[in-house]
Amino acid sequence: MRYERNRSPLTVQAYEDDLRMFESYFREKDSQVTWESVDSDLIRDWMESMMDGGHTATSVNRRLSALRSFFRFALSRHLVERDPAHAIVGPKKDKPLPAFVKEKEMNRLLDGEEMWDDSFGDLRARTIIILLYQTGVRVSELTGMDVVSVDMVEGYIKVRGKGNKDRVVPFGDELRAELQKYLSARECMTGDKAGSLFVDDKCRRMTPAKVRKIVEDNLAKVTTQEKRSPHVLRHSFATAMLNNGAGIESVKKLLGHAKIATTEIYTHTTFEQLKRIYKQAHPRA
Repeated sequence: MRYERNRSPLTVQAYEDDLRMFESYFREKDSQVTWESVDSDLIRDWMESMMDGGHTATSVNRRLSALRSFFRFALSRHLVERDPAHAIVGPKKDKPLPAFVKEKEMNRLLDGEEMWDDSFGDLRARTIIILLYQTGVRVSELTGMDVVSVDMVEGYIKVRGKGNKDRVVPFGDELRAELQKYLSARECMTGDKAGSLFVDDKCRRMTPAKVRKIVEDNLAKVTTQEKRSPHVLRHSFATAMLNNGAGIESVKKLLGHAKIATTEIYTHTTFEQLKRIYKQAHPRA
């Protein structure tokens, strides 16, 4: 996973945790069972126990994917005689529409002077939120950015995404102005012009957890919806782009999606909006 497929440390850790969870399950069920003797029925029992325990279809399918990958590897290296996971079908996933913040709510947050003070913390928070909303980057991509990732002249950010794939995302005048203010304040605080783009109060690279807290606290000022994570701003970016005429292929490239099918979920959101407009506007609807 790490060296041949170039998966991120987080993905590698997640797969390891899933495999250890399954191993604990089958050893507790029968101490005589080994990886070599695991069969399909045992895997199905594990999946059923997870569903009964309240796990979502998405998390069960992810763990099944880790198991499939492991057994494919083991079979190719002749560590097992058969692959008990390859023919197993995971539970059907629901496809809820992605949560997003309405444009008017984002405008109220970003345009309202009463929402912000002159502190470094608020300047950093506002810059983070504008960057997430204007570029659609993932929280891990944002925290991985350095000062050199930003080209203020040309107006783009170089992003390192999943699988260490780089992409370039443009930004507008509002974010440029906000970044200029933030970078000046950052330089005064840290005493340098290089290193991590977003730093905490001790001049260390911001963690994803800290960014999530910042986003959740500030979105709570304008929306009561339950989901207020940085990923909601990524959804909001994609939805706003499509609602205002952007092509789905362009949005796919900006988001760094490998497949167009991943981006198409946002067209469902805009279609739901069209249906509401239709029902409100058409006299026979």
